[in-house]
Amino acid sequence: MAFEPFIVTAELPPDIFKRANALRQAHFPPERNHLHAHVTLFHALAPSLREELPGVLARIAGEHAPPQAELNGLMNLGKGTALSLRSQAMIAIRDEIADLFHGMLTLQDQHRPRLHITIQNKVSPEAARVLQAELEQTIEPYEFSFPGLGLYRYCNPHWDAVGIWPFRGKVSG
Repeated sequence: MAFEPFIVTAELPPDIFKRANALRQAHFPPERNHLHAHVTLFHALAPSLREELPGVLARIAGEHAPPQAELNGLMNLGKGTALSLRSQAMIAIRDEIADLFHGMLTLQDQHRPRLHITIQNKVSPEAARVLQAELEQTIEPYEFSFPGLGLYRYCNPHWDAVGIWPFRGKVSG
């Protein structure tokens, strides 16, 4: 059986998702574009956490109000472009999850992410700079709230949805 880790995402509200996904469809190399627009919090949680993860995500989402966030511009990924996001509340929630799985995180997942939505990847640095120059004046700061946490199983190259848990608590992250 193949190693199929779990991915945890911060789900996007419909308006941000629609815009980001349209940009992704327009600018991501089509032969590599197997996913919709998303915000990854954890890239590869162990398959052995299959029974525990849904309960943890449900509990945390139930305890927290939708975390406030801001789309605040573009992010240069070197060989790609992303929409840059800022959310101290979502990072705090992500840290809470990381603490629960301390000792089980990959090296990549041990580090706090720079929240973003990738709209272009695996292109030349020049192509990335061209897109960034093209989009620079069209990306305005925009405040929103993340509506929930998502859990997906990585099935190279696609993701299979396991569940989405809406934030519904009173405590902001």
